[in-house]
Formats: sequence, C-alpha cells, structure tokens
Amino acid sequence: MTVTELPPAPAAAPSARPPAAAPPTRARLRPDGPQALGAGLAIVAALLLGLLLDLGPLGGLRHLRDHETGYAELRQTLAMGTAPVGQLDKDGRPVRLGTPVALLEIPQLGLREVIREGTTGGVLAQGPGHRRDSPMPGQAGTSVLLGRQAGFGGPFGVLGNLRGGETFTVTTGQGTHTYRVLGLRRAGDPVPPVPADGAGRIALVTGSGARYAPSGVLLVDADLITDVVPANARPLTPGALPAAEQAMGTEDAAWIPLVLWGEGLLLGAVALAMAWSRWGRRQAWIVGVPVLTALALAVADQVARLLPNLV
Repeated sequence: MTVTELPPAPAAAPSARPPAAAPPTRARLRPDGPQALGAGLAIVAALLLGLLLDLGPLGGLRHLRDHETGYAELRQTLAMGTAPVGQLDKDGRPVRLGTPVALLEIPQLGLREVIREGTTGGVLAQGPGHRRDSPMPGQAGTSVLLGRQAGFGGPFGVLGNLRGGETFTVTTGQGTHTYRVLGLRRAGDPVPPVPADGAGRIALVTGSGARYAPSGVLLVDADLITDVVPANARPLTPGALPAAEQAMGTEDAAWIPLVLWGEGLLLGAVALAMAWSRWGRRQAWIVGVPVLTALALAVADQVARLLPNLV
C-alpha cells in the first residue's frame, strides 16, 4: 500500500507587534485657551482679595502691631528726652516721616493712639499723623492731626461721637496737654473764630460719609486749656506742604512700585496657569494661592496709597 506524504504545514506568520504608544502630549498655555482665562481671573480675584484684606481685617491687625511698636518707641524717646517737638529733630534734620511724636488719649471713645509725623497715605496706614506744617500739640496756633475713617483699623472713625465740652489729652516731649472740644463740623458748617494770639488749638481730621468711600472731611475743633509750651522754628510753611500730605491727598509716588509688584502678580498668575496644566488643579492651587496672596497684598499696599489718605 502506498502512503501519501502530506506537505509540511506552513510556518506560522510572526505575530504583529502592537504599535508603539505615542508619547503623552502636554497641554500648552495658549493665549486664547482656558489657562489664559484662568490666569486673568486669578489676577482679578487676587487683587480684590488683597485690597479687601489690606484695608479690612489684615489692615486692622497691622494697625495694632504698628501701635504697639510705635508706643514702645515713643516711650523710649520720652524717657530719654529725645522725642521730636518740632519739624526738626535734635540733630537739626527734618523729622523722618512715620516717627512717633505724640500720644492721643480720648477716654470717652476708648481711643488711645500713637501720633506719627507726616500725613501721607503710607504714614496714616500705621496710625494717625501730625500735619508737618502745623505746630505740635500744646504749642501756640492750630495743630492738625489726620487719621483714617475706616481703613487700617479706622482709628478716627469714632470721632463723630465726640460732643462739645468733652476733654482729651495729647502727650508730647513737652508734657501732657489737655483740650476741650468746641464742636464738630463738615463742609459748609460755621468755622470757629481764630484762636487769640498765643493760644493753642487742635483740629482732628478724618473722612466723612460712607465707610471706605468718604465724600468729605469731618473736623473736631478743640481749644488748649492747659499752659501753652514754646515752639521751635518751623521751616516748612503751610503752602509748601506736598499735596499727598493734605486731607484726602493721594501718593503719586506709589505708581512705580505698583507697576513692579503688578508685573510680579502677572507672572505669578501665568505660572499658576502653567502649573495647572502640568501638575493638575489641586497641586497648582496648593502652591500658587499663598504666592498670589502675598503678591496681591503687596499690590494692595500700593493701591491703598493711591486712595485718599483718610479712607
């Protein structure tokens, strides 16, 4: 019997290799993409939050800190007899802006504030300030003190509760001086008669109207009822006071640091948007929010200097 040989089975075809996976693509920040919109919204939110915190609760905490440090400095200079009593310090140089020069105490309002030299927005963020072209409290003439109505603790926001006949004191390097309130006035109200030659008066000035948006100025006039103390020479005349130190004045010098800090905030927001696309939303916010908040507070500080100094 003949045996038929079968042809050999064909070799199995090699199995096809799976196509190589394409490398993952990373999202890119596009000017018209959602990341750019997120960066813009982050900037706006950070600015609003920073300004609200700076003028509001954080500003109040900063005011308490500045009051404590200013009080400690004032106590030291009073004890050493070096507290400024005029426009010039003991070395004959102009008193540095922000230097503590007096202590204002109004017990019926629960007000106890360190008075600093100068009335720019930056100085008034630390506490009430003494207008440099006016005499020091206790001296002959009208001494002028400015304070904020609402922002940075709003130390002078309670002045509207003072009544005629009430008294308060101001302590300087020349002693403690007592004043009796004549009354309160706003724009259009009668102005009290000019004090007699050799007499002393003080004007406490703050904003009048809605909180954080004053429409005018509130003044409290009070006459000195203790002995007048001698005054030093005042080289700065009223007409030479910069506009930034007058009531409701703004600081144009804040524009340069505002632009620089604003650029930092813009870069921080762009970095946050890029981190969002690369790391994920949660990781980006954990890292980015503290950075943006710090930058926003720095920007808010400069914006506050561009607002009226009595806000």
